[in-house]
Amino acid sequence: MSVYKDEKSNTWRVIYRYTDWTGKRKQTQKRGFKTKREAQSWEREQLNFVSGDLDMTFQSFVEQYTNDMKTRIKANTWHTKEHIIRTKLLPYFGKLKISSITPQQIISWQNEMMKFKDEKGNAYSPVYLKTVHNQLSTIFNHAVRYYNLKDNPCKKAGSMGKKKNREMLFWTKEEYIKFSEAIMDKPMSFYAFEMLYWCGIREGELLAITPKDFDFTRGTVTINKSYQRIDCEDLITTPKTEKSNRTITMPQFLCDEIQDLIRMTYGIKPNDRLFPLSKSYLHREMNRGCKETGVKRIRIHDIRHSAISLLIDMGFSATAIADRVGHESIDITYNYAHLFPSKQKEMAEKLNFEREI
Repeated sequence: MSVYKDEKSNTWRVIYRYTDWTGKRKQTQKRGFKTKREAQSWEREQLNFVSGDLDMTFQSFVEQYTNDMKTRIKANTWHTKEHIIRTKLLPYFGKLKISSITPQQIISWQNEMMKFKDEKGNAYSPVYLKTVHNQLSTIFNHAVRYYNLKDNPCKKAGSMGKKKNREMLFWTKEEYIKFSEAIMDKPMSFYAFEMLYWCGIREGELLAITPKDFDFTRGTVTINKSYQRIDCEDLITTPKTEKSNRTITMPQFLCDEIQDLIRMTYGIKPNDRLFPLSKSYLHREMNRGCKETGVKRIRIHDIRHSAISLLIDMGFSATAIADRVGHESIDITYNYAHLFPSKQKEMAEKLNFEREI
C-alpha cells in the first residue's frame, strides 16, 4: 500500500494492491483523508482486513463477518442481524480492537443496554436483550472459529435477558369463533384468519400461499415458502426451518371457504399470492375484531399457539401436532408441556399395581 497527498484537493489518498481469493492481483484506492495520519490508520486497517489479522477494529471485523455470512443467511434474517449490529453493537464496540475487547467491556455494554429507556420510558424487553447479546456472541464465535481469536469474551461476561419474557397467550376456540364472526364483513380478512387458526401456519407462510399450493381433491395445502417485505421489496423465501416444509390436510369446511375465495378473486393466477396483504393490515384487522368483540388482544403469532393448544386439548400427540405445524416434536413437548394433561396419577396407580403383584 502507498499513501499520497493530492495537492489539488489538499487531502490524502491510499492506493493498495492485494490478491483476492481466486489468486488475482487487484488494486483499489480511497480518497479524501484530511491528514496523513488518518490515511495511514485506514491503510493499517485494510492490511489487517486483507490478511485476516485480528489486530483490527470490531467494525472492520464486522465487514469480514458480513462478507462471510450474508449470502448464507435468508434476507429477512440478515436484515434483523444487520439492524442489531448497526444500532446496538457498532456504536459501542466499533472502534475497539476486536482482539482486545474484554469481558469487563462486555459487562459495561450490557449494563448500558439494560438501563436504556426510550422517549416514552420503555426499556428493552428481556427477550430483545437476549437476542442482541446473542448476536454479539455470534460475531466473536465466528472470530474464534475461523480467525484464531483466542476466546469469546461474551462467555466470560455471561448473558443478559432471557429467552421468554411473558406467559404464552392464546385464544380458546370460543374466543376465536367470536373474533372471526366480527371480521366476516371482509372476506379476505376472514379467510386469512381461518387459515391461520385452523392450520396453525405462520404469518409469513400464509402471505406466501398461492392457489397452486392447494389440492382440493385431497384437501391439502402445501407449505414451502414464506413472504417478507424488506426495504420496500416483496421477498419470497424458504420457510423458517427444514421441518416447516410440509403438507397440511385441511378440514372440509376450510377447503370450501378457500375455493370460494379463489372463485371470487378476479383474474387470480395459479402462482399469484392468494392473500396479497401486508402484516400491518392483519394487525389492524386483529385490533378491529378484538375491539368489536371484547376478545383479548393477542399477537398474530399467538394464533399459532391457539391452534396448537386446541389440538392438544383434542388429545393429539406432540409428534402428530409437530408434523402439522412444522415444529420438532421436542419443541412441542417443551413449549407446551403445561397444556398436556398430566399422567402423574395414572403413572402412580400403575406403579402401585406393579409393586403389589
